[in-house]
Amino acid sequence: MKLTLYQIDAFTEEIFRGNPACVVPLESWLPDETLLNIAKENAVAETAFFIDNGKEIQLRWFTPEFEMDLCGHATLATAHCLVSILNYPHNEILFETKSGQLKVTFKEDTYYLDFPSRMPVSSELPEIIARSLNIQPKEVLQSRDFVLVYDTEEDIKNIKIDQSIFNQINLDPGGVVVTSKGADSDFVSRFFTPQASILEDPVTGSAHCSLVPFWAERLGKDELSAVQLSERQGKLFCKNQKERVIIAGKAKTYLIGHIWTE
Repeated sequence: MKLTLYQIDAFTEEIFRGNPACVVPLESWLPDETLLNIAKENAVAETAFFIDNGKEIQLRWFTPEFEMDLCGHATLATAHCLVSILNYPHNEILFETKSGQLKVTFKEDTYYLDFPSRMPVSSELPEIIARSLNIQPKEVLQSRDFVLVYDTEEDIKNIKIDQSIFNQINLDPGGVVVTSKGADSDFVSRFFTPQASILEDPVTGSAHCSLVPFWAERLGKDELSAVQLSERQGKLFCKNQKERVIIAGKAKTYLIGHIWTE
């Protein structure tokens, strides 16, 4: 079976920046084992598979290890694939996903993701995560992910993870996001996933479902600029809307190719 594959850098205006995702259109769902094997072979943080049924688009996300419940950068990459390559005729896309219906709108060269809000609540940090960190957080919260709050952007830049300790915990499907106020943005973050082939995710849209409501409340503003401080970095423009968050960004196509599954 021959499938088309698109690799797209999300949350960036430049190639080799932001977060790479693979996007694979399907006519019908393949076995989950095949989808997971394709994601493993692609060896990027997320591979998105979609089926366009004419009205709504069914969308699923796979890491090289498991299926995710929500992924921002691969959703943005899928929208970019539809709009910029496959000539999708509308400026609003409705995706049916494990996290419900997600809407993406497109204006000029920016994609606006309408995602569920996941306000984190106070929590206790598991000992394994604490021992894996070289700098301890000032606050610990949790929604899907653990949200660790620090004093400064320099703290976030200087955080190191002892992966041999970190990998002793399984947070499937979540991870650990570290965050602080930003020097040149409203807030910054980094994201780490234990027991994953890619320890640090370059740009994590889904983590901002928690970061946006948290920082909106903490800073007293609903429109926020964010930077994820990975090596590749990424820029996100966010809006807090009570039960929903808007996460906006740009994307660049890197590769178009084919997969042969047999």
